[in-house]
Amino acid sequence: MSDRETDTTTPQIAEASFAAIDRQTLFAPPVDAHPPRILILYGSLRERSFSRLSAEEAGGILTRLGAEVRFYHPSGLPLVDDDADSSHPKVRELRDLVAWCEGMVWSSPERHGAMTGLMKTQIDWIPLSEGAVRPTQGKTLAVMQVSGGSQSFNAVNQMRILGRWMRLLTIPNQSSIPKAFQEFDETGRMRPSPLYDRIVDVMEELMKFTLLTRGRADYLVDRHSERKETAKALMARVNLSKAT
Repeated sequence: MSDRETDTTTPQIAEASFAAIDRQTLFAPPVDAHPPRILILYGSLRERSFSRLSAEEAGGILTRLGAEVRFYHPSGLPLVDDDADSSHPKVRELRDLVAWCEGMVWSSPERHGAMTGLMKTQIDWIPLSEGAVRPTQGKTLAVMQVSGGSQSFNAVNQMRILGRWMRLLTIPNQSSIPKAFQEFDETGRMRPSPLYDRIVDVMEELMKFTLLTRGRADYLVDRHSERKETAKALMARVNLSKAT
């Protein structure tokens, strides 16, 4: 056994910013009694949009499970950097909904092996920070995709990367619907199938993770590195005030 294996000291850690796991905070009973607030985004404006239809099925399941569900309809959303800013009504609507929600569902078609540009535009308009608030940090996320051809996971994999980047708690399960045009009837309802059952599974899981983590999200994503940075900033201010 090497000396390093038996040496458990951590001189690199800034002790003032390091903290043991606070089990009382982590396991405290939740105080939020309202229905979990879930926002659903979809990635196509076609009249018969299968990403929207599958998102609507997800919304119905979430409502049955006790969630309050809202949809963002992206028609009219400008491209990022296309002479528009956060004051645009559709951008403001999206950001207000993201601030409102405790979890999200992203449902996109797979187009050219990727999520659609419309789906990415919606995500790009969601800021990593707005003032002192990080609007997505610690919220839950479920990802879904539809395909015109055989089974694929390119879009959901991409959305997972984006969810991690935005500090969303992306649940393990996901939905991918191949040959989506075969899965919906003439009224737009999804036919009973294992693919529909998977959406039920995903929404159940999203609800469970949302109920488990809400009220604790800030603590779950609290980071030593950021506490350390904040401590340094505080020290700089204190030293500056002493110097003056």
